[in-house]
Amino acid sequence: GKSLTITDADMTRFMMTLDDAVDLVLYAFEHGKQGDIFVQKSPASTIGDLATALLELYKADNKIKIIGTRHGEKLHETLVNREEMMKAEELKNYFRIPADTRDLNYDQYFSKGVKEFFA
Repeated sequence: GKSLTITDADMTRFMMTLDDAVDLVLYAFEHGKQGDIFVQKSPASTIGDLATALLELYKADNKIKIIGTRHGEKLHETLVNREEMMKAEELKNYFRIPADTRDLNYDQYFSKGVKEFFA
């Protein structure tokens, strides 16, 4: 058969089943507040390991062909950055990242009048 093409064997991605995705959406609807972000605690895998596992599961003898990363493709996926983790609430299966609701004083830029640039 045809080769199984992958971009980079060392690339990592987080795994989530369709059922997990639906559960995450339902959980967010039931427990989230406006602006919250929910991220599932998910296992990660290298694309090389995933490709090998799929070939073994389907008892296929196809070769794995590495074609190289695409423009803009990340080697390692990041779901939550360091700053978000500082304020994240750890739940059983998820992280909840609350919205940043600080007042950014936008009103002063829209309602304080017009500044004259040329006199």
